[in-house]
Amino acid sequence: MRTDTQIRTEGLRALFNALGAVEAERFVALLLREPFDYTAWQRTLWPDSSVEEISAAAMAARRLAEQDAAADSGNRDG
Repeated sequence: MRTDTQIRTEGLRALFNALGAVEAERFVALLLREPFDYTAWQRTLWPDSSVEEISAAAMAARRLAEQDAAADSGNRDG
């Protein structure tokens, strides 16, 4: 199980990779500035997908990320 610090670090890294530094900072500022109910928000995030479909997509994304990390690690070794 990951620590809170690891989750924060990986989450911010994912935000920065997906949005870039400026927009990631804006995203964090928006979360802090405006009231935000994550539970209500996530219920509307994928309205046409089942839990099974979302889970399968998450597992596939994780496998891909692990493969990318392994490939990156292999590239640095050689």
